[in-house]
Amino acid sequence: MRSLATVPPAPAPPAPGAPVVARSDWATLAKLLPYLWRYRWRVGLALGFLVMAKVANVGVPLLLKNLVDSLSIKPGDPKGLLVVPLGLVVAYGALRLSTSLFTELRELTFAKATEGTARSISLQVFRHLHALSLRFHLERQTGGMTRDIERGTRAVHSLISYSLYSIVPTLIEVTLVLTLLAVKFDAWFAWITLAALAFYITFTISVTEWRTQFRKQMNEMDGAAHSRAIDSLLNYETVKYFNNEDFEARRYDENLEKLRRASLKSQTTLSLLNTGQQLIIAIALVSMLYRATLGVAEGRLTLGDLVMVNAFMIQLYIPLNFLGVIYREIKQNLTDLDKMFTLLDRNREVDDAPGAQPLRVTAGHVRFDHVSFAYDPARPILHDVSFDIPPGKTVAVVGPSGAGKSTLARLLYRFYDIDGGAITIDGQELRSVTQSSLRAAIGIVPQDTVLFNDTVEYNIAYGRVGATRAEVEAAAAAAHIHGFISATPKGYDTMVGERGLKLSGGEKQRVAIARTLLKNPPVLIFDEATSALDSANERAIQAELKSVSQGKTALVIAHRLSTVVDAHEIVVLEAGRVVERGPHTELLAKNGRYAQMWRLQQAGQEGS
Repeated sequence: MRSLATVPPAPAPPAPGAPVVARSDWATLAKLLPYLWRYRWRVGLALGFLVMAKVANVGVPLLLKNLVDSLSIKPGDPKGLLVVPLGLVVAYGALRLSTSLFTELRELTFAKATEGTARSISLQVFRHLHALSLRFHLERQTGGMTRDIERGTRAVHSLISYSLYSIVPTLIEVTLVLTLLAVKFDAWFAWITLAALAFYITFTISVTEWRTQFRKQMNEMDGAAHSRAIDSLLNYETVKYFNNEDFEARRYDENLEKLRRASLKSQTTLSLLNTGQQLIIAIALVSMLYRATLGVAEGRLTLGDLVMVNAFMIQLYIPLNFLGVIYREIKQNLTDLDKMFTLLDRNREVDDAPGAQPLRVTAGHVRFDHVSFAYDPARPILHDVSFDIPPGKTVAVVGPSGAGKSTLARLLYRFYDIDGGAITIDGQELRSVTQSSLRAAIGIVPQDTVLFNDTVEYNIAYGRVGATRAEVEAAAAAAHIHGFISATPKGYDTMVGERGLKLSGGEKQRVAIARTLLKNPPVLIFDEATSALDSANERAIQAELKSVSQGKTALVIAHRLSTVVDAHEIVVLEAGRVVERGPHTELLAKNGRYAQMWRLQQAGQEGS
């Protein structure tokens, strides 16, 4: 058992509003490479097919030159007219087929690497998000975050595709063409091509760097509009309650207008970039063709040479034109991927300590020992809170709203790490054990039950994945919801809707109770577990919970004092401090804060 002194302090959470350190494009690529390294043999083989495809592609203009020149035969030579061009035509078709064949082999070879890499990164991000603290998930914007993940996953595919399927092939093709032009013709052809390439690349990079700011603004506005729409739709009922459909539409339209303006700026600068690129290519094409035409007129070049130069320029023109698009996309994909990697870089505020051991629950003795905690350092929530929950006993915590009752449940689950003191289960400090084993030992019925958009059976069985239908029905019966479920047309296959909105508050809470009963953990937390139930169902559920809690350690957080009169001990919490504690009768006899709360609630029930 680890001593409390050896428990490391929790890492400090990032300060709110702290600036995010910008990561360079090379640093982003460096984080991507380890995922690709496991597929290095496939990468090598794919590059081999790529080189062969480009060699075949560059051979096409050479073949066209020979084909055109072979047509200039002497009259009366039917053999040359029939045999030589036919052989070249067949060879031309073979080269075209080879280019396509090697390209498809490259795609097929590398598909596993691309999909595998995207899957690995997406899964790691998903796991990391679940590992982040509750504080992160309370502050995040779901719509914007899901867009970042979606774009980041798409960026993995695009970056790998563009890098290995476009940039490398283009470089190989440019090198081969420049070499052939310099060897077969005068150096001017190579110099014109090099100059065009230099101007093209310089212009593309400089303009793209300038316009990246507009693309970033567009993505930010897109994420903001998406977040606004998701947030409004998730709060559909609230919008309807206050008749604010037009208000929500106006707010959404404000974001859409900002997105429209950012998109127009992005498109305007894109058109400027495309026009400049086309101008550079056009000047290079005219210069090359003019020089080749002069060569044919002066007899230095054949008609086939002119065709070959033109074919080379067309072959270079297409990838070069695409290279501008590729650079823009790579820059954007690196930005998108960096956003997803930024999620991976988020500090785990609550993490397992080095060498943390699984929790061993022998009796289930829970102790809060001088616990202090604050969500925000400027506003402490709990002050030196101490109490025990003996093995197999039920301890209730009561008090006014905002006293810190539900915070105790969050701390016991270790959604946050405490600022001072210790919380132990059977003498084991929570920070010294693994979070997985801790949460496996605790079951909770929360005050605000949120269900998955799936069937009733799925939501109950979520308490113990793999439970049989019979076990699910038994848990539902114990939670007094089996009759209701059976009476519905689809029974346990009934869909509960987004966040369980198709069920009433009481039905959702009974599903949550059934889910926890199915889990059957040694430690139970009931956080206002019957707050959404009517009096008849509340009494039935209370009796069932009392039965289920027999032999288990239970922490009951309650507002209605009538539900906790049988607790082993009642802890009265006020402003984050324990002001009274003891059994129900003893607290009434003290005539203190608890007795005052009891009289107020009894008077309220009599007057209702």
